[in-house]
Amino acid sequence: WERCQPPSHRGVNSSARQGQHGGVQEKRALGDLEMPLARRETETFFHEQPETGNPYLEDALLRSYLKTHLPAKVLQEVDRDLERFGNRLLRQIKALGWECELNPPVLQQYDAWGRRVDHIVTCSAWRRMKEIAAEEGLVAEAYERRYSNWSRLLQAVKLYLFSSSSGGFNCPLAMTDGAAKVIESLGIPGPLKNAFGHLTSRDPNKFWTSGQWMTERRGGSDVANGTETVARKQPDGTYRLYGFKWFTSAADSDVTLTLARVVDAAGQGSGGLSLFFLKVRDEEGKLNNIRVQRLKDKLGTRQMATAELWLDGAEAELISAEGRGVASISNMLNITRIHNVIGAVAFMRRMLSLSREYACRRVAFGKLLKDHPLHMQTLARMEVQTRGAFLLLMDMVRLLGLAETNMASEQEQLLLRLLVPVAKLYTGKQAPAVVIEAMESFGGQGYMEDTGLPVIVRDALVLPIWEGTTNILSLDVLRSLSKSHGEVMGAFLSSVQRKLELASSTGGLEPAVRRTRAVLGRLEQFLRAAGSKGALTMELAARDFSYSLARIYTGALLIEHAARPDASSTDIATARRWCSQELCPVATGLDNSSYEVEAALVDAALVDGASP
Repeated sequence: WERCQPPSHRGVNSSARQGQHGGVQEKRALGDLEMPLARRETETFFHEQPETGNPYLEDALLRSYLKTHLPAKVLQEVDRDLERFGNRLLRQIKALGWECELNPPVLQQYDAWGRRVDHIVTCSAWRRMKEIAAEEGLVAEAYERRYSNWSRLLQAVKLYLFSSSSGGFNCPLAMTDGAAKVIESLGIPGPLKNAFGHLTSRDPNKFWTSGQWMTERRGGSDVANGTETVARKQPDGTYRLYGFKWFTSAADSDVTLTLARVVDAAGQGSGGLSLFFLKVRDEEGKLNNIRVQRLKDKLGTRQMATAELWLDGAEAELISAEGRGVASISNMLNITRIHNVIGAVAFMRRMLSLSREYACRRVAFGKLLKDHPLHMQTLARMEVQTRGAFLLLMDMVRLLGLAETNMASEQEQLLLRLLVPVAKLYTGKQAPAVVIEAMESFGGQGYMEDTGLPVIVRDALVLPIWEGTTNILSLDVLRSLSKSHGEVMGAFLSSVQRKLELASSTGGLEPAVRRTRAVLGRLEQFLRAAGSKGALTMELAARDFSYSLARIYTGALLIEHAARPDASSTDIATARRWCSQELCPVATGLDNSSYEVEAALVDAALVDGASP
């Protein structure tokens, strides 16, 4: 908060110079208010539209993180590319994203002669986004490994800058990245080599996007029990799929991965689900025995086609071992969950940047909003949340980059396994809260559709739902503990302790370090006591436990960032503010016996049939 507006950078049309005239604008606005009504220009609106500049150059936290962690040679090269990309976002991509919002996809089921075509019509801006995604290597960057273990992090940085201006195109990129990851994890078998090349291409004419068709009518996250689609093997070795997919995001994609149960001629199914790859259309553009029942009418992400699909003999290729589809697609889920975190942090940063800019322009009660301490306190609290989420994202993709280049230690791999569900569920909750608070900072203007602000709010509301709800992921956190026999917690605790030790001698951070260490002790106490609790009590504690992991680890990351030699006073204040909150709600719940009380209420509800 040292400044309201960043300086102009190398020809970028930044709005920084507006801040220099803040006093003039304020006096003019106040003068207008003092004029007799008859002398005012009644058509003039006194609010000024907030205008942000190059998102890379204006993101001080991002730039300081890259400066701290990247090798100097890599930083020098990517710094130029990210500045160029920031300019492209400002001058081209932002407008295309708004056009996608104004022109959502429509379903044309029949042509002029009555033939069923089921054509999903997308706007030209959406198709241009696909080309830009290829040109910028928004998927390819992670798989080319030009920067070794840093490639995945740099891809995440570009996606973070891109997401809030992408007009929803970040969603198909998430699934495309996930599909590429699955194929890579399978060793890029010969039949899939061509598909992998298309999914990771930088050539707009060759680039494919992928769907992820998992959700069916009987279940969302309960894939194993909710999947009714069946696969019948053909004499040529391919399979035909029959079933109904209830949610298929980015239904206009070129290819998809999907789950189905293999059945024999008598209709008897295998014990588990299998994973299939299929092309959505043939070489002539006709659907692959797929019928589009309808497009979903959604609260947000309206820019993207989400459809209900009938598979009526869709030709597909089995790419997992039979019955091992859920295990095979887990790599895709990890990647799409990471993309969910990227979108969450991007939305928070975008709305906060606009709120901060608006505070430097809007006059209320005789002075600019930035001169009202309570208003700036509200923005500062949002900044703390956004910074914490950003560092959690960066650390997670840093670990993923190490794992993908076989450079991660066993401890780092365990930590990554834990952090993916923790980061997804926590940032999925943070983002709606922050963007709604930011919308409020605009007053009534924040509620107006043509400002574009409600679009971000609506799109952010899906983040706790996509790729697993908060409760589903909290249970996944518990599974990671049980399957690793507690080793993931050992990795977590040692990582936090190491970060605190490195920062223990940094002036100004002692209160944050001391409090976080105390909270670690309370967390370990909970873990020791948890063994004597029943399964129901542990399940009821799952959400608070996951929140505790997110807050403690994020606090350690903020402390680590603030312990840098060139850290700013803002870095230190952010770490201290984060660590002043309740970092370990699960320990408080245990101390208050609240989980036992809630368990009794749940039991009573099951017996009495009443709602607790």
